[in-house]
Amino acid sequence: MADPWLTIIGLGEDGHAGLAGASRDALARAEIVFGGPRHLALAEAGARGREWPVPFAIDPVLAESGRKVVVLASGDPFWHGAGGSLAARLAPGEWVCHPAPSTFSLAASRLGWRLEEVVCLGLHAAPFERLVPHLGRGVRVICLLRDGAAVAGLAAWLAARGFGPSRLIVMEALGGPRERLRETTAEGFALADVGHPVAAGIEVRGAAGLPRASGLPDALFTHDGQITKRPIRALTLSALAPRPGEVLWDLGAGSGSISVEWCLAAAGAVAHAVEARADRAENLGRNAAAFGLTHRISVTEARWPEALGDLPAPDAVFVGGGADRAGIETVWSHLPDGARLVVNAVTLDTEALLAACQARFGGTLMRIELATAEPLGRMRGWQAARPVVQWSMVK
Repeated sequence: MADPWLTIIGLGEDGHAGLAGASRDALARAEIVFGGPRHLALAEAGARGREWPVPFAIDPVLAESGRKVVVLASGDPFWHGAGGSLAARLAPGEWVCHPAPSTFSLAASRLGWRLEEVVCLGLHAAPFERLVPHLGRGVRVICLLRDGAAVAGLAAWLAARGFGPSRLIVMEALGGPRERLRETTAEGFALADVGHPVAAGIEVRGAAGLPRASGLPDALFTHDGQITKRPIRALTLSALAPRPGEVLWDLGAGSGSISVEWCLAAAGAVAHAVEARADRAENLGRNAAAFGLTHRISVTEARWPEALGDLPAPDAVFVGGGADRAGIETVWSHLPDGARLVVNAVTLDTEALLAACQARFGGTLMRIELATAEPLGRMRGWQAARPVVQWSMVK
C-alpha cells in the first residue's frame, strides 16, 4: 500500500513538541488516535483519542482498518511496545512506524553506559525473577517498571537475594520536563515519591549470581529427591546440546532441573515438561518461577506417552523417568529427523531396554559411575552412587 492506514508513533515525555515532521503530519491527518491516557494527553489527541482497553488488546485498532489511525507508544514501539503485536497481525504495507529514542537509549545516555553491554528488561508486566539468569557482580541492567511501588519492591527483592549493595539509579520521566535521576542502593532504598513513567538502572554488587556452566547445585532446586543429580545433569545437558530458540521435551521431568538448565543455556530456548505426579509438577512450576522462566517452561501434568500429541515438534527430547518399550516407540514416532534424544536409566530393566534401543536405532550408550569421598570411621572412603546408563542419539 502506497498510503498505509496505520501509523505507529513513538512518543517521548516531551510530547507533541518532540515529534518529527512525519509523525506530526500523521497525527494531524489521523481520524482516530489510540494510546494510554498519558500518551493521548502528551500528543494533544483531544476528541480523536481512544484509550487502550483493559486488559490490553489490539483488536479495537484492527477493527478500524481503512481509516486513518495512529497508535501512540513510548519511545521505540518495537522494544517492549505494541509495535510487534500490531505488525504480526498486519500485512507489511498496512502500517508504517516512526520511532523515538527508547527509554533504554535515554537511560544509557544519562548513565554513560554502553547499551550493547547492558541487559535491558521490561519488568512493568513481568516478575522480578526474570532478572535471575542475568544477575552477577558487575552486570549492568536497565529495566522498565510499572510504578514507584514497583521500584521499592525491586529494591527489597534484590536485597533479600544478597544483592543489597547494588547501585540503584531511579530514573523518572526521561526526556521530558519532569525528568529526575536519583541514586541509592537496593538495601538503602528509602524513596517514597517515585513517579511514573520510571526505569531503574542496576549495577550489580553483592552475591555472585548463577554459574553459567551446566550442572547447577542441587540445593538451588525444590525437589523431593527425584532430581537428575548435578554431575549427571551436566553430562545430560552436554548430550542434549541446547541451541538458541530450540524446543525441548522433558519427559518424566521430576523437579524440572533439566528444563531449567536447558532454558538458561540458550537464548530463547523453551521447554515443555511433562510430569505425572501432581506434587512433582507443583515443584516443577516453583522451579520455573524461581529462575524467572515461567514464560519459557510449560508444565503438563500427565503420563508423558499420552501427552506428546499436544506438544510442538521438539529439537531435543530427554526422558528422565517412566521409560518403557512402548514409551520409547511413541517418542520415536514423534521425533523429527535431526532431533536429539537422550534417555537416562538407573534400573537393570531400563538398562536392558536402552541396550536394545541402541542396537536397533544406533547412537551412543554410556555408563556413568561416580563416587564421592565420605567419612569411613576415622578415615575417608569412596561412596559410590548408583550407576547411570545414558543412551543418546540423533534421528
